[in-house]
This record gives sequence, C-alpha cells and structure tokens, in this order.
Amino acid sequence: MKRRRARGVSLLEMLLVVALIAATTLLAAAALGGGFRGMQLRSTAKEIAAQLRFTRARALSTGQPQRFVIDPRGRRWEAAGSRDGEIPEAIGVSFYGARQVQPSAGEGAIVFFEDGGATGGRVRLNVGDAAWDIDVAWLTGEVRMRRGSDEP
Repeated sequence: MKRRRARGVSLLEMLLVVALIAATTLLAAAALGGGFRGMQLRSTAKEIAAQLRFTRARALSTGQPQRFVIDPRGRRWEAAGSRDGEIPEAIGVSFYGARQVQPSAGEGAIVFFEDGGATGGRVRLNVGDAAWDIDVAWLTGEVRMRRGSDEP
C-alpha cells in the first residue's frame, strides 16, 4: 500500500503570505497618501483640532471661559483640563489669532467662552508643500480642519 501525501498549504506558509500582503498594503498606502510625514502631519492636525473642540466643550459645560495655548517655537500646546502635547520636529507650525489674549511673546491663544463663541484663530501645520489649517470661528467657536492653501 502506497501512502499519499496530503496536498495543501501549511499554517506557516499561510501566515507568511498574510504578512507579506499586510506589509505591501502598508507601504502602498504610505506612498499614495504622502508618505509617513504626511500621515504624521494629518495625525497631529487631527489631535490639535480634537483638543480645540474639547476646550470649547469644556467652556460650554462648565460655564467658564477656557483657553487653548500654542507655542510654535517651543512646539507645544496646552488645552483645558491640564491636557498638553508636543508637535513633532518635522512639522512646521504657525498661529494667527488675537493679540489681546496672547499669554506671552511668541505664544498664541484661543479663548472659548461659556456661550460657545471664541476669540478665533488659525493653527497651520505643514511639511514641505503639504499643509493643514485648523480654523476656529470667532462668533460660533466652530473648529474646522482643512487642507492648507496659500493664504495665511
């Protein structure tokens, strides 16, 4: 009697193929999406926009003005509730806003009021030619994130 060997793929071979597909997909997504710096830029912009929205929500819920402070030179930000963070070195940052609420030279601030309004401003993040603007409307305090344009 002759033994037949079972045909098919082993678990190890299957895992290797899945790992290769995952690595290829990740590299393709990075190349098509502007690379890793582009992903880092968008991620940082989303984080700052989320913290601005949190600061506004905190002003609405507490009934007290709340402040978001950004230091472009120090590459740091501070939001309501003792939240803070850093901006990666690879990302350029600038701030446009009201000087009246500027905490100190070189820093910018956006104050959110208890009715949801704000002093307004813009945080611009860029890597090379790619940029994201996070705008805060002065009347409504609405926070919007959009791809940056040539206007300040």
